[in-house]
Amino acid sequence: MRVGFGYDAHRLVSGKGVTLGGIFIECEYSIKAHSDGDLIIHALIDSLLGASALGDIGTFFPSESSDYKDISSQLLLSKVIKLLNEEDYQLVNVDVTLIAQVPKLKDHIESIRVNLSKVLGIDKENLSCKATTTDGLGFEGKKKGISCTSICLLKRRV
Repeated sequence: MRVGFGYDAHRLVSGKGVTLGGIFIECEYSIKAHSDGDLIIHALIDSLLGASALGDIGTFFPSESSDYKDISSQLLLSKVIKLLNEEDYQLVNVDVTLIAQVPKLKDHIESIRVNLSKVLGIDKENLSCKATTTDGLGFEGKKKGISCTSICLLKRRV
């Protein structure tokens, strides 16, 4: 069994919405990023790569590369899952926490769980997604950015 932890943060800018966990959420903000800025998936990718000791998101998908400009993070996650399968890893479970004042995730958590469980190839019951605010503290609390943590458990296929 191997545990991996991931973290990502991005700046919020004025906009029409954000993509989180592969789900578009309409709001008055967008995420400033090289890709689609889906930091739930970015943190998840880092936890998966960390658990497998294969590197990090920048190792496989460098932000300097034009190949990944505006790319769907869900596509990147699919590539990581394919790599883990080739390395004989099986994902046991995932727990992600979004830290943000905005947008509110309450009405979107179930859709995110369903979407990510399909991409990851695991039962929805093995994927936890939650959100918290910082009660106005820090860059998240001031609505200047949002962040996310992810932890996962992998095991080798027998």
